[in-house]
Amino acid sequence: MLNKQTRQDYGDDPLAVRESDTYQEEYVHAFVDKWDELIDWDGRAKAEGDFFIEKLREHGARKILDVATGTGFHSVQLIEAGFEVTSVDGSPTMLAKAFDNARERDHILRTIQADWRWLNRDVHDLYDAVICLGNSFTHLHDENDRRKALAEYYATLRHDGILILDQRNYDAILDHQIEPGHDFYYCGDEVRATPEHVDESLARFRYEFADGAKFHLNMFPLRKAYMERLMKEVGFQRVTTYGDFKETYRKAEPDFFIHVAEKKYIDGE
Repeated sequence: MLNKQTRQDYGDDPLAVRESDTYQEEYVHAFVDKWDELIDWDGRAKAEGDFFIEKLREHGARKILDVATGTGFHSVQLIEAGFEVTSVDGSPTMLAKAFDNARERDHILRTIQADWRWLNRDVHDLYDAVICLGNSFTHLHDENDRRKALAEYYATLRHDGILILDQRNYDAILDHQIEPGHDFYYCGDEVRATPEHVDESLARFRYEFADGAKFHLNMFPLRKAYMERLMKEVGFQRVTTYGDFKETYRKAEPDFFIHVAEKKYIDGE
C-alpha cells in the first residue's frame, strides 16, 4: 500500500535542497493526482504531433524503454503507434498513476520501478531506443549522477540504438529571464508553471492549479551545450538537437530542446 502523502516538505530552506534523491519525496500523491491537468494529454498530443514516432521509425526502433514514464503519456502514445514499450519510473506513485491511466485506455503497461543510476540492476534486456522525456533528466543534481544515468541508458541500448532526451531551454531562463511557455509540453490552460528561483545550480519551479493548490520542484538547470557534450563523453557518437520539434531555431526561441543521441559507431567522427 502506497503512503498517501499529500504535502511536500522541503524543510526550512527550500533553496538548499539540491539532491538527486529528493525526487521521490517531491512527487507526493496530491501532486501526481494533478499532474495530468498540467500536461493535458490532448493538448500535448496535438503539439507534439508524430515527432517522436517519426524519429523512432527513422532509426528503425521497435522496442522502446521509457525511463521517465511519469503518468504514462508517451508510453501510451507509443503503444498505440505499434511500438513495444517498457515503462520505467523511480517514483512508485507516478508508476501507479501511469498504470491506471493506461488501463483506462485499454492498455496494460509493462512497468519497472528503477533508479536511473542503477537502471540495469532492474532492467535486464536490450532496447532499440531509450526515451527520457518530460524534462525529467533535470532531477539529477549531481554531475556523477548524470554521467552514471547516461551510462546506464547507453548500456541498455543495442549497438545501433538511440537515446531521445528532452529538457527545458534553461539557457533562455538563465541568460534572458524568459518565462517558459505552454505551447508544447505543459499545455493545461488553468495551470501555471513558473520559475520561482533560478541560479546556475538550481531551478525551483512553482506549479499553481485552478483550485488554488501549489506544488514545487527543485531541478538542475541543464544548459544545452553541456547536455550535448555530456552525451558524447559518455559514448554517444552523434547528437542532433531540435528546438520545440524543429531542427532550426533561434537559440532563445524554443521552450524545450530535444536531443537525439546515436550509439551506432560512426567512422571518422
